[in-house]
Amino acid sequence: MSGESGQPQAGPSQAGVDMPHPERNQTGVPGGVIREVGALERQSWIQKVLEQVTDSPRRWVTPSEVVPVAVLAVQRYLLEDEPRDVEPKPPLYCFDVTISDGVYQEKCYLDPSRNSLVYKNILKVGIEMRISRVSCIYNEKRVGQGILCIDEVLCGELLESVSLETPFRNSAHREVPERPLRGGKSHYLPLWNNEDPYGDIWLNNKQPEEHDFNNTKIISLSHLETTWSNRKSFPALLVRILHKSKLRYYGKPNKKMIEPYQTFLEVADSSGTVSVIMWNTLCPEWYKSLHVGLVLLLQDYSVKKSYPFRMQPLPVDPKIKLISTMEICLNVRDPPTNIVIIPEKQVKPEWRLPKLNHRFVTRSELDKMPNNSICDVIGVLVFVGRVQRSKKKDSREDFWSYRWIHIADGTSEQPFIVELFSTSQPEIFEHIYPMTHFMCTQLKVVKNDAQVPKLLYLTTTNESHIFLTGHKGQPCTNDAKVKNFIQWIKAKNDSGEVKNTVMGGYYPYPPVPETFLKYSSSLKVESLLTALSEVKVEIEDLQYREQKRIAIQGIITVIKYVPRNSATESASASETLRNANRPSTSEAARKESQSQEKDGKRHHDDGSGSSQCCRSAHASSSPVTKKKIMQTPSGKQIPVPQPETSSQVKGSAPSMPSSSHSGQENSSGAFVAKARKTISDKWESQLWREKKLDLIDHLHYSQVYPESIPRKFSFEHRHFLSRQFNSQPAKYIPPEGRVPKLDNFKSARSLGHFELTILGLNHEIAIDVAFLPMYSLQDIRTSQVDTLLTCMNYSCVYPQGSTANEKVTGSRGLAGDIIKAVAKMDRSHVICILDICSLGNNKAEVYLHKIYEPNKTS
Repeated sequence: MSGESGQPQAGPSQAGVDMPHPERNQTGVPGGVIREVGALERQSWIQKVLEQVTDSPRRWVTPSEVVPVAVLAVQRYLLEDEPRDVEPKPPLYCFDVTISDGVYQEKCYLDPSRNSLVYKNILKVGIEMRISRVSCIYNEKRVGQGILCIDEVLCGELLESVSLETPFRNSAHREVPERPLRGGKSHYLPLWNNEDPYGDIWLNNKQPEEHDFNNTKIISLSHLETTWSNRKSFPALLVRILHKSKLRYYGKPNKKMIEPYQTFLEVADSSGTVSVIMWNTLCPEWYKSLHVGLVLLLQDYSVKKSYPFRMQPLPVDPKIKLISTMEICLNVRDPPTNIVIIPEKQVKPEWRLPKLNHRFVTRSELDKMPNNSICDVIGVLVFVGRVQRSKKKDSREDFWSYRWIHIADGTSEQPFIVELFSTSQPEIFEHIYPMTHFMCTQLKVVKNDAQVPKLLYLTTTNESHIFLTGHKGQPCTNDAKVKNFIQWIKAKNDSGEVKNTVMGGYYPYPPVPETFLKYSSSLKVESLLTALSEVKVEIEDLQYREQKRIAIQGIITVIKYVPRNSATESASASETLRNANRPSTSEAARKESQSQEKDGKRHHDDGSGSSQCCRSAHASSSPVTKKKIMQTPSGKQIPVPQPETSSQVKGSAPSMPSSSHSGQENSSGAFVAKARKTISDKWESQLWREKKLDLIDHLHYSQVYPESIPRKFSFEHRHFLSRQFNSQPAKYIPPEGRVPKLDNFKSARSLGHFELTILGLNHEIAIDVAFLPMYSLQDIRTSQVDTLLTCMNYSCVYPQGSTANEKVTGSRGLAGDIIKAVAKMDRSHVICILDICSLGNNKAEVYLHKIYEPNKTS
């Protein structure tokens, strides 16, 4: 356990480049002595580069030979101000990248000018990488210490597998706990947020121990409240944990704290409940061992006046007094706190410690609950969305991680819809999947009955915790509603009715209000509308998995229906990446127009010159091309086309046995033939034909990538699907067996999607966006949704048991209705609510979420 003592010095740490030594006959020993490379062994490229850079008078070198290396880890940390720094400078965070050349592993420092490669998830674990320039950074407070810095790099494709057996060249890089290469910080942060415990400094080995209370003086919380200001020392507290908050990281470059963490515990005895704040190095030592319901003996703590603006969670039992005038502080010093977990068998009835109570509600009861009320839920997961990120307020580099989930409990046909933020439980948050029994506490109700459609979902709070069946510390198994759920799910499992579960994909929630006036009043931003000329910058500024909602004005000039399982939706990742890298200028529109004119001018005008709907069929016979994308030092993408054989297309996914839980499609020749044929229903306005050749810029963001399509869940491949829809890991995890392709898992949507072109009001810029109806044909029949404007607020990801004919007929009918509805808005100025999403690796999507017509904005 690391503490304040033994703090690393500022500047490059001891884990760095070692100066050359003549005695090179050992493997990774301290001091940098390395293994001798025999005549028949492969020479280490890393060792050659190190020798070149240490011999260079310039402290940097362009390697004489650039060979591919594998990326094994990308780890983030906060860099303190070093002696040469006068004041903090962006970026806040730095990255250490562990590479392997097949002979050695080496941990390197990534030059901060290349941080964007990580932000965009271009530089990630498992890829092939070519380093074209390196430098050496020395610690002037140590003799012979330095670290290898990656200055310029080309990022390649994912490798099929990477060996983890190669040894570290420098033994300091494999020491436990892991230390960052630079600065005085003793630990790494999680790669994508600051709330999760990450790394080997986080212990979970604290066990209950019996305590002799004969010589221990105990004080009640109510007595302490009235006397603490007159005391110099405080007797012990005997309390039960009622709530535990997620972690808060408050590290800053100018703060010299090793582990700047904070967490709140709400504890209670028979006289009241109070907040306990655990600070700094106590958090890595104790956080993962302290669970709700444990009884603690706290000694050598401090007391201070409570922070006035913090809202304590209300106790479930109204009889328990809420003490809000003081806070208990636990720290590693001043004074050093003593914490003891008391075993439950030693807890005596005369202590009258409160028992855990819960606010369980069923889905049938949720409709009656008021807005902002707190509840607990239990059920089975029927939908698990992909992990997304949203930028924290007033922050350049800090994000929240969250995902949307659906929970069914058998009391209603509707599921709980939950916005699940990270709860500092990555061991659960990153490993949930459908068909799992799931419990979540301290959820807040978000409700607006006046909105159309009615808004109702749950969101996590600072004290929310999640539990899985069999998870350590799972509470309240004796609760009546928990027992009812267990009986219901057992009957469902016995009858084999737990099916129609879905994972991943784009999820358009929450819906926006029915009028733009209500939408604008619900936002607290300086500017409600984004100019079309600013949209490209907004999209390019997104980081990996970041999603945000913007509003633009324009004119819808083109709409095209793309059926499900068409070539567009089923394209391989490399194919879609090729389409995404089209130039965002009007040149593409000119070429498209010229091509259509040569093909016989399919889009012809009527006598009055008005626009009309038309249908056409296109068959694609061009070969599938695979592109290798390399990243240049300037950030430019270099596509390298590589033809893909037909055997690669047909045999790319392994054949899967049929199962009631399996969601994969057979990779047969018929499927490939079907995927190469696109049948389009399209409308194009006369205005578009007149203006598309004169555009200043045409932005193409209508591509729907495979990871944005919700997939039918396959229990057999649950681990693969979990990895696909989680965030990119910080360390490489070898695949288990043959890895399937995401494309081969069936889509959960009954319908295809639409591609729309929105022309700016000044007729100078246009943008292509996608619209994904997330509901099924059954929902259409019941709700009579027949226009684009109304159907956008209906979301359902359940796959329905419709026949193939019903799906084709129903989707065709709906597509025609939506296209006709858009055609009626010809030349109308509309306000479009867009969801802009970054999938990483320079892949971005823009989805149309809602259209407001001018006469409905008030």
